[in-house]
Amino acid sequence: MSSLIMLVRRNTKLFFKDKGMFFTSLITPIILLVLYVTFLSNVFRDTFSMALPKNFNVSDKLINGCVGGQLFSSLLAVCCITVAFCSNMLMVQDKVTGARNDLTITPVKKITLAFGYYISTALTTLIICLIAAAVSFIYLANVGWYMSAADIMLIILDVFLLVMFGTALSSIINFFLTSQGQMSAVGTIISAGYGFICGAYMPISQFGSGLQKVLSFLPGTYGTSLIRNHAMRGVFNEMNAQHFPDKIVESIKDSIDCNLYFFDDKVSLDTMYVVLAGTVIALLFIYIFINLLNIKRK
Repeated sequence: MSSLIMLVRRNTKLFFKDKGMFFTSLITPIILLVLYVTFLSNVFRDTFSMALPKNFNVSDKLINGCVGGQLFSSLLAVCCITVAFCSNMLMVQDKVTGARNDLTITPVKKITLAFGYYISTALTTLIICLIAAAVSFIYLANVGWYMSAADIMLIILDVFLLVMFGTALSSIINFFLTSQGQMSAVGTIISAGYGFICGAYMPISQFGSGLQKVLSFLPGTYGTSLIRNHAMRGVFNEMNAQHFPDKIVESIKDSIDCNLYFFDDKVSLDTMYVVLAGTVIALLFIYIFINLLNIKRK
């Protein structure tokens, strides 16, 4: 246990000492927030407006709260995965520099070394994502705040699960990488593509029916929806308080992926949690298995 703690401490310190890696991970959520506010806010506003009947008057604060909730959830859904890949670069860097070979000749077990990378990556990613969440809360407070304390706690839970998912996924993929070029290529692909397949950049409801069915198999889709539901629950409660027709509220939820459907069957929030948590457990088992298999071969 002491060896694991020392490894986690070592990996975490190296991450924060590497200014390039740390600031790249930290600045990514801030850049995404600026880009989302600058470019995606109008897209989300148009999506919200299309779901409303003509001549239906809605206050600017409510519209801004709805759009802000979408931006907030999209930012966190992407950052929990992309930052995990960036934080987990140390696993590959140790292979490139030979530091991993130095660690393997010590009495530390290789499976302990693997867990050291996982826990330190999860810890650093969680810190950065919580900072991003705090910045996003400040943004929402300025444009339209409708959240309760329960919503905030649920969002923190969602972030934790997504960080565990992103860390497990990055650990499996980075396990097979052996060079800086491979690491950069994978990071670029994940950063560019993940936001689309998880519904962060564009709601899945805007895609074709065939692609919607394919994306309904991906756990990241449900992670995005969980954060979006909790970020916008207060907005929907306000709509009900202002006597919005139920049909309109459900139409808005459908258009922004608060309601997800698996082959036309609506997926409950509890089911989304089960899918996401189950995927984390499955990926962890795969990560442990490939490490044990690698030890046995050597």
